[in-house]
Amino acid sequence: MRNRRLVVSVAAIAAGVGLIPGVAQADPAKPDARGASTPDLDLGKAAVSQAKGHTFTSPAERTVRKALPSAKTGTADAPAVQSAADNPNLSVGLSGYGTSAHGIEVKSTLTSVSTPLEVTIDWGDQKTDVVNAYGSQVLTNGHTYAEVGAYTVTVTVKDAANGVTAVNVLQAVTPGSDFTPYTPTRLLDTRFGTGVTQGKVGPGKSTRVKVGGNGKIPVGVTAVALNVTVTNTTDNGFITAFPEGTTRPDTSNVNHKAGQTVPNLVIVPVGKSGYVELSNRGQQSVDLIADVTGYFSRSASSGYTPVDPTRFVDTREGLGTAKRKLGGQSTFGTQISGLRGVPQGISAVALNVTVTNPQSAGHLTVYPSGGAVPTTSNLNFNAGQTIANSVIVPVSADGRISVFNGAWSAADVVVDVVGYYSKDSESSFLPLVPERVFDTRDPQSPVYGALWGDSYIYLPISDDDPSITGFVLNSTVTNTQGNGYLTVTPDPNSMDDYINETEFWPTPPNSSNLNWTKGDTVPNLVQASTGNHGIIDFWNRSWDDIDLVVDLFGLYQKG
Repeated sequence: MRNRRLVVSVAAIAAGVGLIPGVAQADPAKPDARGASTPDLDLGKAAVSQAKGHTFTSPAERTVRKALPSAKTGTADAPAVQSAADNPNLSVGLSGYGTSAHGIEVKSTLTSVSTPLEVTIDWGDQKTDVVNAYGSQVLTNGHTYAEVGAYTVTVTVKDAANGVTAVNVLQAVTPGSDFTPYTPTRLLDTRFGTGVTQGKVGPGKSTRVKVGGNGKIPVGVTAVALNVTVTNTTDNGFITAFPEGTTRPDTSNVNHKAGQTVPNLVIVPVGKSGYVELSNRGQQSVDLIADVTGYFSRSASSGYTPVDPTRFVDTREGLGTAKRKLGGQSTFGTQISGLRGVPQGISAVALNVTVTNPQSAGHLTVYPSGGAVPTTSNLNFNAGQTIANSVIVPVSADGRISVFNGAWSAADVVVDVVGYYSKDSESSFLPLVPERVFDTRDPQSPVYGALWGDSYIYLPISDDDPSITGFVLNSTVTNTQGNGYLTVTPDPNSMDDYINETEFWPTPPNSSNLNWTKGDTVPNLVQASTGNHGIIDFWNRSWDDIDLVVDLFGLYQKG
């Protein structure tokens, strides 16, 4: 058995995630040319957190001066207050920027004569800081909010000696966003002209999905969870989702072969115009479908809590539902809240849903229990196919979800929970500039060479930063030499264990993130927990080689 570990070393900076890959290595006991060393490649050039570029200012010209009441008398120990005219240019200019999902820093540029000053910073959440200064200088102060949102920061500079104050106000917004579940709704279908002019999307062309201001989705949302499906394909290709008004990244969200219908969940920033673009990167026209299940905004709502992948439903074993295939045009419901570490009171759940042993072609729809079956789909399948897709879905008030089999024949269904959204969850979403982390087909990639069967790549991605709890990734397997599945999970070892060669061989969980048949190219979104050590493992759970491509789209951070 050819077990092998591959590693790409990544250093992450919380305020602006920068990826600095190290060298790919094969297990020294089992060297192989495919795991040979490659030069360092700086992946951090484009992976810059939205937090770093999120700035706000209030120039000194906006300062409001106000004279303090003058003292009537004075003594040797307490001289009379002088005139405000003795500090005629007292002012404060403000600038701020995001440092983390809930954190900001404010620079206060003081203009003053040489005299003691008292500076009070009211952060707008009933918290204040008071610092002492002297004359003209620049002060930098940081603050972390309990909730995402817009805040009014007021800075007051008090010159007691000269009897004057200077006040300026800064409108600040936290970089992070909270999640609001949305009843699964179709926003785009090029086959029927839903949300766009009817007709296929040509090669190299894009179509727009209106998100902000569409239905009950508010204007100003920062990102959206969409299930994007490509269909009526006549050639191989892939789809890239990105915010309108920005440069199209060199990443992929949905990969397909000729004749395939392929869905994939995407979490993508929304452009300032309120639109998301879907670009057809293939050589032939395709139809595109986009269904929304939730959005992110800078209004306090639901945070995210990642969990180690946990199986909740398996119709083959009778776990979570009856031990039998889900019949055609039939539905089952299952409990999520209150089981296996998922608390009561959650608003939505992040899942990986797999269909296997289907007797005919069809689709699955996942939705909150108690409501009507929506006219949307989460994954599409052919007879005999095993396929998985990530799903974010609201839960009903009693914490249940339902799964509808839109085929005319029965199929087995497997549901794994990877995280949940709730008002008590602390982590907010920070989108990143999309960036390719590694591509085992690329000689310049930090990991080069096919990943052997029953082997894994370990990715130190958050540099043991405890504030980063998860990452939004897209994983794609290709050049598959046999049937199999991929499992993405936190690594129980630390980097010190790997460096000191004291690590143990991890046991992957009984869950899957994507499934493939020999020769398939299959993508799937992965919401990966960083675990206790900030290391994520990618397991090839087959006996045959695969190539693996991993793209980074965002992270979850608390504080």
